[in-house]
Amino acid sequence: MGHKFKNIAIIFQLTFGLLLHFSHPAFAQTSASVLPAKQDKPLVNDTAENTVQGQVTSVSQLSDVKPTDWAFQALQSLVERYGCITGYSDSTYRGNRALSRYEFAAGVNACLSRVNELLASTTNSLVKKDDLVLLQKLQESFAAELATLRGRVDGLEVRAATVEKQQFSTTTKLYGNALFSLTAIGGNKQADGSGAQVSRNLIASDFLWLTLDTSFTGTDLLRTRLQASNTPNLQVATGTNMGRLTLDDYDSPNQLTLAKLSYQFKLGDKLTIHVGANDELHEMLDDDVDAVSPLGDHVNGSISLFGQFNPIFAIGGEDVAGGSLTYEFSKAVRLSAAYAAGGNSNNPNSGLFGGTYVGLTELTLRPIDHLTFALTYTHSYSTNDDDPNNALNTGTGSINANDPFNGSPTSANSYGVNMAYDVSRKFTLAASAGFTYAHAEGGDNQGANADIVNWSVTAAFPDLGGEGNLGGFMIGLPPKVTSNDVATRVDPNSSLELELFYRYAINDAIAVTPGVIVVTNPEQNSHNDTIYIGTVRTTFSF
Repeated sequence: MGHKFKNIAIIFQLTFGLLLHFSHPAFAQTSASVLPAKQDKPLVNDTAENTVQGQVTSVSQLSDVKPTDWAFQALQSLVERYGCITGYSDSTYRGNRALSRYEFAAGVNACLSRVNELLASTTNSLVKKDDLVLLQKLQESFAAELATLRGRVDGLEVRAATVEKQQFSTTTKLYGNALFSLTAIGGNKQADGSGAQVSRNLIASDFLWLTLDTSFTGTDLLRTRLQASNTPNLQVATGTNMGRLTLDDYDSPNQLTLAKLSYQFKLGDKLTIHVGANDELHEMLDDDVDAVSPLGDHVNGSISLFGQFNPIFAIGGEDVAGGSLTYEFSKAVRLSAAYAAGGNSNNPNSGLFGGTYVGLTELTLRPIDHLTFALTYTHSYSTNDDDPNNALNTGTGSINANDPFNGSPTSANSYGVNMAYDVSRKFTLAASAGFTYAHAEGGDNQGANADIVNWSVTAAFPDLGGEGNLGGFMIGLPPKVTSNDVATRVDPNSSLELELFYRYAINDAIAVTPGVIVVTNPEQNSHNDTIYIGTVRTTFSF
């Protein structure tokens, strides 16, 4: 009887050793395989290093198997005691290589053949009929579990086949964002000082983005974005650009338009090239801006336009054509250069270089972990204030800051300093400051000069109250003319714009963001009463 149960124990050890190996959690998570059996046919070219060698007799012959590996003992038993595992001709095991069903079947078949050999050599003398009946009962006892596993695998194959048949594209992914907002405005008179009442009507608006991201090589990105919106520019109700909401677009109410068309690709590991036919300057520097603007996410970040990023990134306007080069010297140093022409870039009389344009250079530094600095310089030119891409119209400052020379062609040099520090995983502190020196290039005010400044301090609280949530606070001075040779275009006082919001993520696809914007001394004029803007934004992402 002792010999009988010894052989049964060998069979159990071999069988359950295989089951243990293939059912280990690491195998389920990584689809790692045992060493392919002799029948394995690698899918790669059949070179010498990929061909299968004969049966190994010791696990030490497998150069990439270490005693610390989770399956070491199982492999040692299968190789050295039962002789049913083979390796590659370069003496490797490749335990993390993906395993196909054919390879699995081949490996199991080799070990089961070894089981049959053991049975054939021992049954007649040592294994009794009762013991075989016992084995059969054990096999029947696990039939339900085996059937369940087969059903799961078959179900996954069906679902994978369905995804392959119904997928939108093998190279393109579609992302969507739909925003619905309710907004109310409070204040006693318009910011232009006319004494007219601020509109207090409740405003309902929507915004839709459909973004198509296409990659042909895995390291490039062709982005096409369609947009429809009736989110209003609140200047109509408040008399000032201060306090504007993000993503306002009232030019073509709820008409689907092309909002962005750009292509980005890499040359080597360090150089990234971005070209856009319908783009925005700050989006040509997407990574750099995000690094120093914790609330800069268009859809899920700041509720105010001013709170997104330093206004000098908005110089040049929207719907521009141009490109950028970004060279990453290391994780600590990155240099970017960009050029963009205004909405007249497709006009043969002006093109890319004959009308409104802006050029930018930015140095991004990360001297230590969690701390990022960005030093920015832009040179811009606009033909006149009527140009929709007026180079100084950032959409956030006073009327004087947007047009310091009353419609004259204007050139400007702007300088920005931006900083973000991750105090902890759930708290980021950021600050920015900008200075613009503007010069009138023509018109009645030719030769005049003006200085424009702005600053802001931002606090972001990721995962506040739960994963996916975001708390945000911002206070700052929107662009203000501090001196001007045109005396009537100097801002007499200083405004402060404050923003407080909280994004609550209901789930991965739906978020609700209530927020408040307060603007003191609108238009940098203490004669104008404080403006209050409250909004509730609901975002659907798909």
